[in-house]
Amino acid sequence: MRIALFATCLADALFPESATSTVRLLERLGHEVVFPPKQTCCGQMHVNTGYQAEALPLVRHHVEAFESGPSWDVAVAPSGSCVGSVRHQHAMVARRYGDESLATRAEEVAYRTYELSELLVDVLGVTDVGAYYPHRVTYHPTGIDDRSRAHPAEPLPPSPSASPSSNSTSGRSPRSSQTTVRACGSIP
Repeated sequence: MRIALFATCLADALFPESATSTVRLLERLGHEVVFPPKQTCCGQMHVNTGYQAEALPLVRHHVEAFESGPSWDVAVAPSGSCVGSVRHQHAMVARRYGDESLATRAEEVAYRTYELSELLVDVLGVTDVGAYYPHRVTYHPTGIDDRSRAHPAEPLPPSPSASPSSNSTSGRSPRSSQTTVRACGSIP
């Protein structure tokens, strides 16, 4: 599969190794990864802080950068919140400011955009990437996962054989969170 990397501005500025690791993983699994060079910020921070009019040009630019049709099959980001913005905010912002054409195009881009673990498990059927992490792991569900993914993330099961989608890392010792609550300040 030919996959466009949606690196995200946050990952680019603060966690560049996440985008690099995403490419390395997908290529190791036999996929071709391309980088749309026109991509910039998707506008999520603007929308989330009430600057929707200012986000509109960023939404338009994101759609233009990722609507390249046959150049790639899907786009992937190592960030659930950025994918959530593409899926749930872009068309809404375009419609709010009267651009139905942009809203339709944004929906087409959103349909082909996935968060990394979602692409691996739900689209590619990959539940074991050969990872090893010999430490205790606690899963904490985030509000953005509950609201933006096609299927909300599932907590780690108590045993390594309970769920293939949550247990793709050997060596880890899963532990249930004793304080699982909705993410800070989330609106259900």
